[in-house]
Amino acid sequence: DKLRLEPAAIALIKAFDDAGKPVAASGHGPGTPCDAGLVRNRQVTSWPSLRKDLENAGAHWQDSEVVRDGQLIPRRQPDDLPAFAAAIIDALGATA
Repeated sequence: DKLRLEPAAIALIKAFDDAGKPVAASGHGPGTPCDAGLVRNRQVTSWPSLRKDLENAGAHWQDSEVVRDGQLIPRRQPDDLPAFAAAIIDALGATA
């Protein structure tokens, strides 16, 4: 939540998205791409308590271990780490 209030963090996330670089977020982390305006009309997942924030920002929320929509890669919870790591590795390979 503190990161969502940092203008420099929001600017960095926007710059990564603009450059086509992966933006990965875990648990409550998708709130930061949400505040950066990156979730509208995109598929996302998150910790369940963030669902309404994401939907109100125009995201299509789903209860999945990890969702990749372009270079945006959010995950739900700690148990989803293997799938999250694999999605990030795949995204980094695609940008190399």
